[in-house]
Amino acid sequence: MAEPHDLTALEQAAAIARGEVSSVELVEHYLRRVAALGDTVGAFVTVTPELAHAAARAADAAPVQGRGPLHGVPTAIKDLTLTAGVRTTFGSAAFADFVPPVDADVVRFIKAAGLVSLGKTTTSELGCSLYSEGRVAPPARNPWQLAYTAGGSSGGAAAAVAAGLVPVAQGSDGGGSLRIPASLCGLIGYKPSRGLVSGGPLGSGAFGLPTSGPLGRTVADVAALLDVMAVPVPGEPYLPPPAPPGGYLAAARRAEPGRLRIGRFTTPMLADEPVHPDCVAAVDTAAALLTALGHEVVEVPPPLTPAAWPLFEIIWYVLALAPVPAHREPELLPLTRLLRARGAEVSAGALSATLGELQAQVRRGAARTAGCDLLLCPTLAAPQAPVGWFTADGDPAADFDRQRRFSPYSAIFNVTGDPSVSLPLATTTTDGLPVGVLLSARYGDDARLIATAAQLEHASDGWDRHPAIWRAVDSANVNDDGVGRSPS
Repeated sequence: MAEPHDLTALEQAAAIARGEVSSVELVEHYLRRVAALGDTVGAFVTVTPELAHAAARAADAAPVQGRGPLHGVPTAIKDLTLTAGVRTTFGSAAFADFVPPVDADVVRFIKAAGLVSLGKTTTSELGCSLYSEGRVAPPARNPWQLAYTAGGSSGGAAAAVAAGLVPVAQGSDGGGSLRIPASLCGLIGYKPSRGLVSGGPLGSGAFGLPTSGPLGRTVADVAALLDVMAVPVPGEPYLPPPAPPGGYLAAARRAEPGRLRIGRFTTPMLADEPVHPDCVAAVDTAAALLTALGHEVVEVPPPLTPAAWPLFEIIWYVLALAPVPAHREPELLPLTRLLRARGAEVSAGALSATLGELQAQVRRGAARTAGCDLLLCPTLAAPQAPVGWFTADGDPAADFDRQRRFSPYSAIFNVTGDPSVSLPLATTTTDGLPVGVLLSARYGDDARLIATAAQLEHASDGWDRHPAIWRAVDSANVNDDGVGRSPS
């Protein structure tokens, strides 16, 4: 008999609607799993059981009319995202006791849709790295193999979903921070078009690179959560693309993108780095499936080259300059301090020139791939990385360079603002660990991208696969494989 967490998020909501299970019961089920396995996979910084129970009771008491497709379903909020009355550390010891007075817009929308947050998921410090190993929580580990990282900066969200601690989760992506963890953990991580999801109420700076987005196990679940997030807000600096008829869930369910021309490449864009054969093979598999579905797949040059890295590097330094109380600066991690020191040296004139040149390169790249509806490439240059690998030699500059070489694809689509999704299409040849591919569309073409992802999912016989820890019982005892077992 299926356990509640075996059901997709949409199936759980349907079970609630039929009266087969309550939101309170689902919350209790997941909180038991969080208590047993949350620290093992480093999923949560803060768990909020009392708030979750109260929200679940309200969800169960809400009128049936007007309930959305995810009503009553448990979820979690990334620790970079403002959540009123809940400790939000931004992954940093410098904010270990910070409690925001307001919700981010995306949190308001999630609450209004009747989803129930269990707490705040682990992230990298200030979102600065693609791994989530800080001082305020255990490191986010890959539930498929605990020696490996779950990635970042939405690493805790990915660990939570892949381990069956929540069915879907909110994350954010400023340079791959949803798609990288999704690839590592065998999930779907979706970065929407710029402006589709509000960045309010406090600022929408960062040059439009970051955006909130959904992370889940199925395309339909991800599309349903995107519908929840994609609510237009007056005053946003970027005009949101129009929603498709019936919303993004309808686009996923139709799975009819039409015949597409898809540009394929494997050459890294931010580093001259050899690409692991398993990552290339995943792209080959995707290309073969897309061709069999009737699409035209053609080789194209990558839209940008490593010549763009010095420009992106400057922007990333500046993005690290989030306000931090001066007396708490010493509590920041070495990488964060390095990035902030370099960012402080960038003049306004240099930043302006950098942004202008980067945009010029984006235009040239768009011309090189003109005529393609979608682009297909690896998500990462290597399938996995061990926990501690990026920081192993204690040199933050070497750490930053390792990240660039490990992930030389995803960040370009933050620069362009185009929608981009990592799909768990393959596994490694040696140990069966997840390998993702990146599928990206033109700005505003989110519906077509989601429809194509759903079409690929159907052609692949589904991607809702689970690691061994998925079957762990609600026990804090964990064996050598990271799988819980009942006390004797």
